[in-house]
Amino acid sequence: MKTVLAQALFKSHSYIEYRKLVSDLLRENKSTGAEQSEDLTHYSSLNDTRMHRLDKTIKISDENIQKLHSLKKDYIWLVLSEGWCGDAAQILPIMNKLAEESEDHIELRIALRDENEELMNLFLSNRAKAIPKLIIIDKKTTEVLNHWGPRPEGASNFIKEYKERNGVIDETAKTELQLWYLHDKGLSTQNEIIAMLLDLEE
Repeated sequence: MKTVLAQALFKSHSYIEYRKLVSDLLRENKSTGAEQSEDLTHYSSLNDTRMHRLDKTIKISDENIQKLHSLKKDYIWLVLSEGWCGDAAQILPIMNKLAEESEDHIELRIALRDENEELMNLFLSNRAKAIPKLIIIDKKTTEVLNHWGPRPEGASNFIKEYKERNGVIDETAKTELQLWYLHDKGLSTQNEIIAMLLDLEE
């Protein structure tokens, strides 16, 4: 595990580097990841616009800022992601804001899923390579403390119920999921990740 983690961290990007990578690839009509298609490039383009908006509008609640300021340990957040992933586009800007508000207790690093298959296989969700996947690492010991993802509970429940009703996850589901994120304003993601952090602090 430690070797696989070290390799992923070595190849990882800061949030700004990740955003630039996605944008630069779009200029070549490409997306991140091993597979290339018009659909994936289209999703990457939508996500690039979405993240640009969220970077400006996402707010961390005052209560959560206080909790972040109370942190005593230092963490690396290693997130497995890809530019075409709609959930990642909604969640990464929140993680970035949380890290920024943590007074240097959290260092955010982003690794591409398809470049880190061995690590991804250690953190499957229902046997699927679902992203984004946040891996919380103790900065001092490099031990993995916990993981989170790919979605907050409310979004996961929405997708589960939709699939039970309709048998598939189609474009309508994806559109309605984005509306779920819009109404939630990032609060579920903030609250769940911070609750996990505070548990680790105890």
